[in-house]
Amino acid sequence: MSTAGDKGGTTALEEHEGTVPRGEGSLKLVVFAGSAVLILAISIWAIITPSGAEEAIGVAVDKISSWFGWYYFLAATLYLLFVVFIGVSKYGTVKLGPKHYKPDYGLFAWAAMLFAAGIGIDLMFFSVAGPVSHYLAPPEGDPESIEAARQAVVWTLFHYGITGWAMYALMGMVLGYFAFRYRLPLAIRSALYPIIGRRIHGRIGDAVDLAAIIGTVFGISVSLGIGVVQLNYGLNFLFDVPEGLPAQIGLIAVAVVMATVSAVAGVDKGIRRLSQLNVLLAILLMLFILIVGEPFRLLNALVQNVGDYVAGFPSMTLNTFAYDQPTEWLDAWTLFFWAWWIAWAPFVGLFLARISRGRTLRQFVAATLIIPFLFTGIFLAVFGNSALFVVRDGDTEFGELAMTVPEQGFYGLLDQYPGALFSAGLATFVGLLLYVTSADSGALVMGNLSSDLPTPVTDARPWLRIFWALTTGLLTLAMLIVGGVQALTDATIIMGLPFSFVMFLIMAGLYLALRTERMREEALTTTLPASLSGRTPHPPGVRNWRQRLARAMAFPGRRAATRFVDDVGRPAFRDVTQELRQQGTDAELLEGVDEDNGLPHVGLRVPIGPVDEFVYRIWPVEMPTPGFATRSVSTHDTYVRFEVQLAEGNQGYDVMGYTKEQLIADVLDQYERHLEFLRLHHEATAESALPDHRPDAPEAHLPE
Repeated sequence: MSTAGDKGGTTALEEHEGTVPRGEGSLKLVVFAGSAVLILAISIWAIITPSGAEEAIGVAVDKISSWFGWYYFLAATLYLLFVVFIGVSKYGTVKLGPKHYKPDYGLFAWAAMLFAAGIGIDLMFFSVAGPVSHYLAPPEGDPESIEAARQAVVWTLFHYGITGWAMYALMGMVLGYFAFRYRLPLAIRSALYPIIGRRIHGRIGDAVDLAAIIGTVFGISVSLGIGVVQLNYGLNFLFDVPEGLPAQIGLIAVAVVMATVSAVAGVDKGIRRLSQLNVLLAILLMLFILIVGEPFRLLNALVQNVGDYVAGFPSMTLNTFAYDQPTEWLDAWTLFFWAWWIAWAPFVGLFLARISRGRTLRQFVAATLIIPFLFTGIFLAVFGNSALFVVRDGDTEFGELAMTVPEQGFYGLLDQYPGALFSAGLATFVGLLLYVTSADSGALVMGNLSSDLPTPVTDARPWLRIFWALTTGLLTLAMLIVGGVQALTDATIIMGLPFSFVMFLIMAGLYLALRTERMREEALTTTLPASLSGRTPHPPGVRNWRQRLARAMAFPGRRAATRFVDDVGRPAFRDVTQELRQQGTDAELLEGVDEDNGLPHVGLRVPIGPVDEFVYRIWPVEMPTPGFATRSVSTHDTYVRFEVQLAEGNQGYDVMGYTKEQLIADVLDQYERHLEFLRLHHEATAESALPDHRPDAPEAHLPE
């Protein structure tokens, strides 16, 4: 991109509007090397000395449980409260993207993808093992009692409930907000921009992304490890494939190969369709059990489970069992699940962000907390209560099996009903698809987090995705050698801890950004001309009514757009730039060509003090000509709008057809508006503990 008068480098607006070349990005060397070396070292150490690794992991988990158990409870609760606060507060109307953005997906498609995000092979693993374990060995009270039965499914719902989804919602809203509204990288470090400014591109940002990758790798490894063990038993159940390390190594190899094929061939659309197929098949499996089992008894239990969950949630969320603490139960369940949700938050949050552009924060929070949990809750209630009924009806052998060998519990339940071969085959097929898609999408996310990508929708290079698929497979194998699923859960408790601290910084960054955005909006209504109290598509100043009517009915083509830049835009910006320079500013004229449509754009940049700048640019947007356009004005399929873009993003109104004087008036209106915002912001931050004089202070770059 050529920019007249540019001092070198890429401007903030160019980064915001995605005009950086759409390559595959460069490697974040520190992030990639640091995380890769650490993970490979842990994997090799565990494979070489499994007993030593098991002992070290056990000691670390004991320390974290005794020192930080309370912290995991408190952190999970604060994440949930913050997310709900954002959703119901005045900030809930803010969009993930500029104000003019429309959602990328319709309501049904969006809800379906949120729905699909709640499906994982671990859901099958724990839907039976969780309730049965809580019934036979509850954290408090008498085992195998009616109260234990009531609480068994409720504890499982709690561990899969809105607390965990709030962590996903937090990461999703943060990533979506800063990527689509700021046009910052779709990376964890971007959320710290309001706190540390441009230093997100330095070592602090590297440390944040490195922590996210390490947590994500271990989180995905847990799912893959559970998937390996579950699928191994499923294949044994169906085809007598021996259980053990050789078969598990083969399944890991399948996941790595499939992820490699996807990375090379680019079959993301196919993987997405497979994910949607997973949802349908999982629903089919659930309905099968509901119908062939005891449907009315299950529906009664489901309703009671929901009531118990809602009634008991406030006390459960902060119940650390301080007076008689079941340490082993906490380590195996609540602490593990909260650490696992934290570890998966960057992974799932990135997916949620990418499908939610154009949604408001309120819509995003409500949908993310409700839609996926509705499915997971019903799934857990159907399978969990079915398993409890089998145990309470006298099959103690099945209960012991589900608690001590959880990978066999799900198939053991299916074996209780007619058509076990069909249901077990369906479950194994669903599990295999979930296993492969988790490996592929996990490799993609880790590749993106370790790359410096030019746009939020650009993906990492194939070789990097292949590397992370191999690394994740190696780590999964190492943990299975050390101690199976238990070693994976323990490692997750350890590795989720560092990123839990990062999530608090992320919360602070989002709040500061939203607070400043609200302040900017308040600046629009104070001490400014009345014409600026709201957005208007009409030119400011005196307008000839004939000009106004002609502009409303015009749908100009590419030639007219080029003439507008030559005859109106460039002369207007040149005059304003020259006048601003005479007033003592270092204003500069900006020119270039949009790489997407080949049309020119023009604007100006005005530095304001050491930390801020005002940018105003008119950007060509080619749109389909509407059907109501008359033939006399519509001789082409598309027309061109010149939309105003400030440093904080697209403002959504068109200045095509303005005269030179009208365009200058709009530039000055926006300039006065920006100066008023800076005045109000300076007054608001005068007493703030945050330094406002940093050379890279970010507040003035926050979006409108």
